[in-house]
Amino acid sequence: MKWFDGYLESISTLAAQQITANSQTLNDTISSVSGGADQVVVLVNDNSTGNDKIIARSGINSIADLKGKKVAAEEGTVDHFLLLLGLEKAGLSSQDIQFVPLETGKASAAFVGEQVDAVGVFAPFTTQSLKRPGSKELFSSKEFPGAIPDHLVVTRKFLNEQPEQVQALVDSWFATLDYIAANSESAIAIMAKRAGVSVPEYKEYAEGTHIFSIEENLKAFLPGKDRTSLAFAANEMSEFLTKVGLAQQKPDINNLFDDRFIKAYAAKAKK
Repeated sequence: MKWFDGYLESISTLAAQQITANSQTLNDTISSVSGGADQVVVLVNDNSTGNDKIIARSGINSIADLKGKKVAAEEGTVDHFLLLLGLEKAGLSSQDIQFVPLETGKASAAFVGEQVDAVGVFAPFTTQSLKRPGSKELFSSKEFPGAIPDHLVVTRKFLNEQPEQVQALVDSWFATLDYIAANSESAIAIMAKRAGVSVPEYKEYAEGTHIFSIEENLKAFLPGKDRTSLAFAANEMSEFLTKVGLAQQKPDINNLFDDRFIKAYAAKAKK
């Protein structure tokens, strides 16, 4: 197991095949695939339902107020994507703001230090960013349900050569969820320590993340006509990322998802 303080580093490390699996968002996976990486989504961890936020200084009360302002986020990653979604919804584009590309921790620090007017961050950096006097949440992933799903993503080489290890990873994820359910307080203490926040702060994040059950995983891999379907969401994100220039070209997503490991775990769980 390897912990990355900088999320973007974990994405680039998987793309370079220096690790064999990573927990990352769908849009970041699509960006990697469009750049030539050969990756496969084998599990849905969760959906962000508020833990990704665009936070603004005092005086900025709407998305329209961001026009001409300095906004920091980690370029090409989840909160940059959320920022662009919000701008598009308000009839603005990336050209309407002064985008400042910074690693998430540095983006948060720049906002608290009053070097930028707004910032796009994920928890626990949301807590840090909101310590700036007068700052407030402008909008979050809660307003864009299904837009930021997190997955276990593996390289196709690893999947082809060691499918039993991929299955072990999927099984371990659900074993971890079982542990958390049975040992809630101690599990939260462990996770809060790793995140560098207090237990009460960590508990606040619970509402901002929806962990997927086995049943929700099985459903997500099916075809559908909204973002509850991974195939639908991936196609929508591919078009969006290509349009705004975060993806080099529209990737082939036909082989992006493999549900056999979820199905195998579900069959074992029934027994």
